[in-house]
Amino acid sequence: MLKTLGAQIKEFKADSIKTPIAMLVEVLMETLIPLLMAVIIDDGIQAGNMKVIYTTGLLMLVLAAVGLFAGLAGGVFGARASAGFARNLRKAMFENIQTFSFSNIDKFSTAGLVTRMTTDVTNIQNAYQMILRMCVRAPMSMICALVMAFIINARIASIYLIAVIILAIFIFIISRFAMKYFHDVFTKYDELNSSVQENVTGIRVSKAFVREDYEINRFHKASANIYKLFTKAESTVVLNMPVMMATVYTCILLISWIGAHMIVSDTLTTGELMSLLTYCMNILMSLMMLSMIFVMVTMSIASAERICEVLEEKADLVNPDEPDFDIPDGSIRFENVVFRYNDTSESPVLDNINIDIKSGETIGIIGGTGSAKTSLVNLISRLYDVKEGAVYVGGKDVRTYDLKTLRDQVSVVLQKNVLFSGTIYENLRWGDKNATDEECIRACKLACADEFIEKMPKKYDTFIEQGGSNVSGGQKQRLCIARALLKKPKILILDDSTSAVDTATDAKIRNAFATEIPYTTKIIIAQRISSVQNADKIIVMDDGKVNGFGTHEELLKSNDIYRDVYEAQTGGSGDFDENGGER
Repeated sequence: MLKTLGAQIKEFKADSIKTPIAMLVEVLMETLIPLLMAVIIDDGIQAGNMKVIYTTGLLMLVLAAVGLFAGLAGGVFGARASAGFARNLRKAMFENIQTFSFSNIDKFSTAGLVTRMTTDVTNIQNAYQMILRMCVRAPMSMICALVMAFIINARIASIYLIAVIILAIFIFIISRFAMKYFHDVFTKYDELNSSVQENVTGIRVSKAFVREDYEINRFHKASANIYKLFTKAESTVVLNMPVMMATVYTCILLISWIGAHMIVSDTLTTGELMSLLTYCMNILMSLMMLSMIFVMVTMSIASAERICEVLEEKADLVNPDEPDFDIPDGSIRFENVVFRYNDTSESPVLDNINIDIKSGETIGIIGGTGSAKTSLVNLISRLYDVKEGAVYVGGKDVRTYDLKTLRDQVSVVLQKNVLFSGTIYENLRWGDKNATDEECIRACKLACADEFIEKMPKKYDTFIEQGGSNVSGGQKQRLCIARALLKKPKILILDDSTSAVDTATDAKIRNAFATEIPYTTKIIIAQRISSVQNADKIIVMDDGKVNGFGTHEELLKSNDIYRDVYEAQTGGSGDFDENGGER
């Protein structure tokens, strides 16, 4: 864990080294000042020597100024190092997340990743600054105070040593109990963030069904869980403060009592007793700092483990050692393909799939919910890898291709359409960042998106809100199709991407594909027979297997599932447009 986190300090190593050095200088200055105070009292005030008072006092001022400057420098260096460390952690996590395959992403919830990159990183940042400054300052201050106390009087200094040992044992015991609570509390943070994210994303649905009270109660419950765990954790941690205070003040009473007797017997001077009491306060302050460090580090350990889980997660899908950058055409072949999302699952999601698709063909895929239609097409662009068999694109196994090259040539409009905040032009150029305005407009015409864009006040410069909340479902789907077309792919996959589009527009989109991109292999997953009946071939999926593969006419004769769906949709209870939207 330390190695993983330490690798992100990078360019802030110098500041991370300067901070403890500055703190060490500050501690040394603070340690020497009580010693000089004893000289002023014993050799200056009691002896009536003004020269000693002036020279020693001036030296104390110089040491105080040096200590102040060192403290300020340590604060600046520490802030820069901790903030930079946090920045690098967020950057490293985000970059690693971008390499994740779908199977990697499935291991983490969205809310969990957000918590790790915000709350957890902030905890680490605070702890790191505390470690650089206080973790050096507090122990060094305590050690220097103990050393000076032993130099002045070993008998009295033994009291400090015993107190420190007792407190160290007590803090260790508390930390063992508190760690469990802090680890659990950040899991509850994930649940809280998930509740907020889900509510904000689906707030329109929540209001439509008048579920505001339910969502509020759900949030309160998640918040209350965090409150309870934090209360338990803090109740455990807070025990160290009264024990520490009781121990230190006991030390002060013992030092005062023993010191008074020693002054009477002339074995200790008044100045030395003042120095010992000052060192006692130094030790008190050091112990208070260590107590704060203990709380912060205990919290941050749980956060550090969660951050390391993301940083150490390795992408399941990586480029081969010598990737192929040439995809000859859009032909696709599934050869004895078996796929599971989880290696431990008994039955496969896809079982013994054998399909041969020629380049430029239009292929329809239909099947019931859970028949693995999406899983099938996800293998083509290598969003997942097969467990057995192979998927070929352009006559080559997809695992031999460079991932970026493959995904540029296999354009997928996913089942869940996502638009990002920005103008329509900016969203379209996710498909091709160098696309001209004319190319964007042409893609929108093919996707029938120009019809509604031209009616908008700012047209293609219209701003799309986060998630595309200011456009309808059908408009969002057409913009996503246009974005995919801008990649000029050899294979275009539409995963139920026209479900929110009326059948007339659906037909226009299919006709545009047939005439404008004839050499692109088109795979259309749909629930409506009208969307796929004119395809060159249609795949009928059922329970992870290919139940039928052929033309519309062939399947009507030979495939019971296809025939039943067709009759249901054209018999007045299914598709509202029996002619497939062509008018």
